[in-house]
Amino acid sequence: MKFIPQVSDAELEILKVLWKLGPSTSSQIVDKLKDTSHWKAKTIQTLITRLVSKEALSTDKINGKAFIYSPNFSEKEYKSYANETFLQKIYNGSIRSMLTSFIKEQKLTKKDIDQLKQLLDEEE
Repeated sequence: MKFIPQVSDAELEILKVLWKLGPSTSSQIVDKLKDTSHWKAKTIQTLITRLVSKEALSTDKINGKAFIYSPNFSEKEYKSYANETFLQKIYNGSIRSMLTSFIKEQKLTKKDIDQLKQLLDEEE
């Protein structure tokens, strides 16, 4: 499995932007986040720097001074890692316990139940 570092919720927002936009400069990341967050450009740059130091992002220099940032793993790879980490931490790795908890604690509609049954049938 590919190395995926732990990232904060704020750092994850940077990764989400890059997964959507593709390789981008810090200015492009700031432009994308300025409408959806209250962060200042300096805060966003700090988050980018942290992700680079955690090896979550790679950098390439362009035009002698600007950097292009790219995630070192895909959104799918991150979700797989996050699911496994969550399952281990909260449910001791038992998917059955997790599903039981979700089914008993959430208000599922008839449609939700039918879709879950269909998913399970497809896996058999």
